[in-house]
Amino acid sequence: MSGDRDLLAIADGVLALAHDDEQVEVVVGRSSSTEVRAYRGEVEQFAAATAAGIGVRVVRDRRQGFAYAGTLDPDVLAETLAEARDNARFASPDEWLGLAEPDGVAVPDLDLYREGIDAVSTDAKIDLALALEAAVRASDPRITGVESADYADGIAETALASTAGIRVESRDASCYVSVACVAEDGDDTQTGYGFSVGRLPGELDVETAAADATRRATRLLGATKPASGRATIVLDPYVTAQLLGIIGGTLSGESVLKGRSLFADRLGEEVAAAAITLVDDPTNPLAYTASETDGEGLASRRNVLIDGGRLERFVHNAYTARRAGTTSTANAVRGLASTPGAGCRALSLVPGTATQEELLRQVGDGVLVSSVSGLHSGVNPVSGDFSTGAEGLRIAGGALGEPLREFTIGSTLQRMLAEVVAVGGDVEWLPMRAAGVSLVIGDVTLSGT
Repeated sequence: MSGDRDLLAIADGVLALAHDDEQVEVVVGRSSSTEVRAYRGEVEQFAAATAAGIGVRVVRDRRQGFAYAGTLDPDVLAETLAEARDNARFASPDEWLGLAEPDGVAVPDLDLYREGIDAVSTDAKIDLALALEAAVRASDPRITGVESADYADGIAETALASTAGIRVESRDASCYVSVACVAEDGDDTQTGYGFSVGRLPGELDVETAAADATRRATRLLGATKPASGRATIVLDPYVTAQLLGIIGGTLSGESVLKGRSLFADRLGEEVAAAAITLVDDPTNPLAYTASETDGEGLASRRNVLIDGGRLERFVHNAYTARRAGTTSTANAVRGLASTPGAGCRALSLVPGTATQEELLRQVGDGVLVSSVSGLHSGVNPVSGDFSTGAEGLRIAGGALGEPLREFTIGSTLQRMLAEVVAVGGDVEWLPMRAAGVSLVIGDVTLSGT
């Protein structure tokens, strides 16, 4: 993606209009995206979009104002600054308000944009979605439908400049294919999913994504409800990624300050088994959400949140750090049209070395959880209460057995973290803010028949 105007120069131009008695932050962005959905060998949906915009934040007398414009028209830039100033006049004062300040951490040079991505033709992108659907349909006679076979990509350029002395720009690109399919055997119907992510379309593995979706759908055919009881469970990598997203939300400084985190008063304590080391690392180029800077222009860095089971830190932006009496961890998250929040950016567990098959042999008897439903509504981030619907397969004698469905996993986040037995080495990079890995958790309540 290219543009005829330098984004950092635009930000500098608006910043030059700042008054001496105010703090001003200017974020300028430009992006393009493509989305393709295939259905029955045809293109069902196609969307290609470009966008550009500017967000301006003004802090004066401990009052904050913000304004956004979805254009880079020169006539609008000064108006956006004026609107932010006006909004600040009517805001409530807050002693902790202020822009992020340079902290001396160097911006990493990450390989997040590959030359030539602009040259990938629309036809080539469409072919990936069509090939994905075709591969799933041809994979197994029990596959009777493909709910979605998608290709998606995005390219973004961003610049940020502020009166506090921050002046950065970045460019990144990412793409993925995803598929959801339906398998049938008699009256039984099951669904499966598969993904592949990359920085260039040529890095995507259509065959692996198709095979994963087929395997997940067909292996659940004939599933029955298990008997209620307690069991060791193995979370499939995609389920682990979803769980990490929930845990990451409780480790946000914003959640802690608002009293919405079960870990609020537990810094320095053992909150998980020794096998758990949880990191937020947007400097890892394998992470789908990797980036060189955070939403306030601070250099991205690797933050260890839980180290060997011990809670080491929460993630902060400039505002939450000031309120908490600490420093920003470069975890400001935002869009052009919003002010910064605080959140995890690229979560993952430090992996072990075992494959999922090796973990199953170690477990002996238990349940592999391949998917969950209602996870966000079934977890209380304050109390930690955990209850979610699930499906998967029985583990018997160290191998996968009959498929299981319509059961509920019941526990608490605290207990689940404490009961982690092993972390697999099968890391899966997914189109989300957390990577997946097989995770073995002991003594979980299963409610079935």
